[in-house]
Amino acid sequence: MLPSIVATSLTLFAATLAPARAPADPPLGRPDAIVDLATPEGAALVGATWRVHDADLVTVDGRAPGPDLKPSGRRLRTRDIAPHAEGATFDDSGWPVVSLGAPGAASAPALPALEQRRGTGRVSFVWYRVAVTVPPLIGGVDPTGATLAFETVLDDYAEIWVDGKLPVALGQPGGNVVKGYGAPNRVILGRDVHPGQRFQIAVFAMNGPLSASPPNFIWIKSATLDVHRRPIAAVTDEGGAIVRASPALDQILPRDARLEKLADGFLFTEGPVWHPDGYLLFSDPNANAIYRWTPDGGLSVFRTKSGYKGLDVGAYHQPGSNGLALDPVGRLTINEHGNRRVTRLEKNGVLTVLADRFEGKRLNSPNDLVYRSDGALYFTDPPFGLPKAFDDPRKELPFSGVYCLIDGELKLVARDLSGPNGLAFSPDERYLYVDNWDVARKVIMRYEVARDGRLHDGVVFLDLTSVPGEQAFDGLKVDGRGNVYAAGPGGLLVISPQGKVLGTIKFSEQPANLAWGGDDRQTLYVTARTGLYRVRLSVPGARVAEVSP
Repeated sequence: MLPSIVATSLTLFAATLAPARAPADPPLGRPDAIVDLATPEGAALVGATWRVHDADLVTVDGRAPGPDLKPSGRRLRTRDIAPHAEGATFDDSGWPVVSLGAPGAASAPALPALEQRRGTGRVSFVWYRVAVTVPPLIGGVDPTGATLAFETVLDDYAEIWVDGKLPVALGQPGGNVVKGYGAPNRVILGRDVHPGQRFQIAVFAMNGPLSASPPNFIWIKSATLDVHRRPIAAVTDEGGAIVRASPALDQILPRDARLEKLADGFLFTEGPVWHPDGYLLFSDPNANAIYRWTPDGGLSVFRTKSGYKGLDVGAYHQPGSNGLALDPVGRLTINEHGNRRVTRLEKNGVLTVLADRFEGKRLNSPNDLVYRSDGALYFTDPPFGLPKAFDDPRKELPFSGVYCLIDGELKLVARDLSGPNGLAFSPDERYLYVDNWDVARKVIMRYEVARDGRLHDGVVFLDLTSVPGEQAFDGLKVDGRGNVYAAGPGGLLVISPQGKVLGTIKFSEQPANLAWGGDDRQTLYVTARTGLYRVRLSVPGARVAEVSP
């Protein structure tokens, strides 16, 4: 057995058993200006004209579920909404205009125009459409480069299309989709906006609750534009610091780089991955959940019971998901600790098991994973997700392996590390880096990668065994220049392609894992114990098996 790893693993588990508390929503921050679209002055400022039209349920042709669980079965009759008025170029010129009155008019209607009751009561639907154009000044504020948000509260539910798009994600509460009964829906129209930029908004309003078919009607309680000239949903990580061991770090991490805290209150954050639709997914294996964070400060549960839902879940320190990755076509792949398997979440919500056994024996607890650009999937499999780690009676494999799933075949490609953990490809995919969670052998290995997925000629890339303390290596990533970033002793280490430590990024908490994000992939998102952090770099992340937007 490996007593040092067992002791360290159990110590780590004990340290992460913090009192359960709900994550705090990051503050949205006070906007620098607000445009009230329900007033004639506000509407005139952004050239907005509200138009409205009832929507109806109509009967259309459809198909029942087929063997593929898609609408490929027998023909049937179903229902749809008419008209479909979500498109950016939809012609609403014949729709009635909602008259807000003239700016500065002495008198106003007894009931503001957007508050007029619409629909037919019971189960009914209404479309509202309005286009807004960013003006040169908003309340004396220059909106150039700002973030522009649209927020509305309807009686009772709303879905919001922007320029003909309704981006949604599994588990998403609010934003473009229904938030709740009379709850505010807030969407980001644009970041880094400029005067003259135009946004077409379509609001699909519903009377509700639908199953209760209420006798009331549909109306807009509020509709505003919020202008944020400064980044929102981030505060400076006052406890963080950057240790520069080499001048070369200045070319990667600017001298004025700011360490930011985005959210906190988690039990143990892990496995972040950036989605090209503009949000971050990350695991909390202790809380058995996957969270979704958006740059406007939105935080929601993306998937509950993300790794286990057995009767004995209380025996597990980390029953939930750990590593997350996107395959080359954008499907989320999940390492499930408690279920001891690797799964893929299909775009229709179906879960596909990719790997759960090797040579008939159950995997330990898949930890981290990475895709090669051709779709080959690599993952590590230490037993840290089992209640007693290496001493757990559930353990069936006598080793901790690195595996490759390629062309439907699961291959054991390395077994020389006691606690293989994080892994990442070099930019040219010639090498695979794998680090080791073992306080008796704190190393990062570098293997050459064969076309058939196998690893060979492994060498020690970095050895920090002599560094004291109970922290070994955890998550690992590589940037576009081949620099390696590893959560390890002392913080987040930045390592040159030659294996030289250039510096260490120290957050308020010990980092566990990291991911590149943002449109240019130059923002590093870091999961660290109870919090989520980020730092802006000068170098983008390596583009390995990342799906395009």
